[in-house]
Amino acid sequence: MTEPTASISASTRASRRSVFTRSPGARSMSRLRSGTAKDLAHARQHVNAILLRHGIRYPQDTRWTKEHRLWLHRQHFDQQALQFTYEADVEQAELLTAQLARIDKQVTATAAACRYGPVIDALMCLRGIHITTAFGLAVEIGDWTRFTGSTIGSYLGMVPSEESSGQSRHQGPITKAGHTYARKLLIEAAWQHRRPYARPGERLLRQFELVAPATRIRALEGNHRLHRKWEHFDERHKMPVKANTAIARELAGWCWSLAAPLQQGERMNAA
Repeated sequence: MTEPTASISASTRASRRSVFTRSPGARSMSRLRSGTAKDLAHARQHVNAILLRHGIRYPQDTRWTKEHRLWLHRQHFDQQALQFTYEADVEQAELLTAQLARIDKQVTATAAACRYGPVIDALMCLRGIHITTAFGLAVEIGDWTRFTGSTIGSYLGMVPSEESSGQSRHQGPITKAGHTYARKLLIEAAWQHRRPYARPGERLLRQFELVAPATRIRALEGNHRLHRKWEHFDERHKMPVKANTAIARELAGWCWSLAAPLQQGERMNAA
């Protein structure tokens, strides 16, 4: 992966480090969003589990829509304790849904006003990376120029572990020694590159209008390459979880290739 050609001295790099220092408040908001989404998933699982245990199935494929929520409120159980538990679980799921929507609205507003705005816009040009994921990666990693396309994977704990004995060399699971939350965001985003892809959809086309031509071209290259790599793994019948980890590792490099040049350019302008 080609690294930015521009460079600055070590002293200038150190003096400008504060420009991209991670914001504790923004990081807390990103993790609040992640925790709320996890709680919501659990709450919905509780609702589904009660219904399935009693042989009640929603007749449509799409769940948690307005119609599905109305259907949930029409379900009734004869046992008072069970009915109370069911209603409490449904209420919890609805409260968390509303809370997540409020958090997403605040994340969007914060992302638009924070110093990571250009990086967030660039990251969103990649498939699977929407506003909350881009915001999380930007505020968690902060200064992308600390890394290269090859070292970003190590920082995130996404490189294979290795055991060596004499002349033999064996690679094991990823180290998971790096940044857990950022790694989780990339693992989730990587699955989207398995979906069919021929040309950018409406969301990506709108996003491309917000970035420079060089960023747009780079993102297009990344989206095509990551999808082709998924196709290659599927043709080889590679275990999906392992394949997705490899895709996520390469996705980290593509994110770096979009973010680092922007921050390096800002540093040079500030100098």
